[in-house]
Amino acid sequence: MHVPDGFLNAPVSVATGAVAAAAVAVSLRGARRELAGAAAHHGAERTAPLAGLVAAFVFAVQMLNFPVGAGTSGHLMGGALAAILVGPYTGVLALSVVLLMQALLFADGGLTALGTNITLIGVVTVVASYAVFRALVRVLPRRRGSVTAAAFVSALISVPAAAAVFTGLYALGGTAEVPLGRVLTAMLGVHTLIGVGEALITTATVGAVLAVRPDLVHAARGLTRPLVLRSGPVATPGSGPAPQAATSSTTTTSGTSAPATGPASARKVWAGGLAATLLCAGVVSFYASGAPDGLERVAGEYGISSQEEEHGLAGSPLADYGISTIADERLSGGLAGVIGAGTTLAAGTGILVVVTRRRNARAVAAAAVPSADGGAGRAESDTGRTPAGNA
Repeated sequence: MHVPDGFLNAPVSVATGAVAAAAVAVSLRGARRELAGAAAHHGAERTAPLAGLVAAFVFAVQMLNFPVGAGTSGHLMGGALAAILVGPYTGVLALSVVLLMQALLFADGGLTALGTNITLIGVVTVVASYAVFRALVRVLPRRRGSVTAAAFVSALISVPAAAAVFTGLYALGGTAEVPLGRVLTAMLGVHTLIGVGEALITTATVGAVLAVRPDLVHAARGLTRPLVLRSGPVATPGSGPAPQAATSSTTTTSGTSAPATGPASARKVWAGGLAATLLCAGVVSFYASGAPDGLERVAGEYGISSQEEEHGLAGSPLADYGISTIADERLSGGLAGVIGAGTTLAAGTGILVVVTRRRNARAVAAAAVPSADGGAGRAESDTGRTPAGNA
């Protein structure tokens, strides 16, 4: 549901741009806390690359339009997936990077509508899905299956929520006269179907990460009671206390037991995620549905698309997810997808590294102030006691 230029008038486009800018600014501060919390669980050096990988994965899977019937397709939005894996604030930043890369490199989503797309795909889907997810995990049993169930429902709801907000924005500043009630009904209907696909992709991805490293799932931390498995003799009645045994596994931050495999395990998860990302972007994307997506179908049916304006970067080398100088369609699309995924990974990781380092620098500076004061205070105290001791 990438809104092109021309669908909304200038005042609404400016307003959504302001909302998007404010959301990104707030998310920069919130992401520092989320990444710091993640660093405490699995190392500061891994938090930004893992979050950057989520952005690249969302970019790649968004290329995979899937059919939803009646000549219509849909694709992942990724709000629920990003929020659950890396946190809502970091999720907003990750999706903003994805949408920026799509608009600038691939002419996907209007330039004047960039704020609108960030608001709809990067903010509304994250806020709606994470609110639903947190509400569900509070009432569901505290176990791994509850996380995947909540992920399914929250992802399903996030897509029609974004469709409803778009219709509201169109009511405020649409550039064509349309029957808003019928447009709302059509948007909710088709995007509920797309939401089912969103929910399946989100659940499968979250479940896969939970299975190998539950501590890497932001929203799963602390949902279950800690469990430590030990190997060794077990005490029996009358035999006295059993000797202490070495711990054979460690407790993960989600409360489940995981093998103490060390840093290499996270690197394997990252490598596996990168391989899946490149496979989706470079190979599977060729088989994506070519049917119009939900917004395109509704816009065409009700005359909204008649107001669409040509993208300002429509002549760019990677426009429409292909390399203009390569004639072979499969190779052109595959290379464009790999370039896009790689660029998104680099940009997302770079931004989040800066966010993490600024957080660390501030923490070091804050810790240095009381340390200096304490040292001064001790020096004064020692100086005051010395004459008395000598006397």
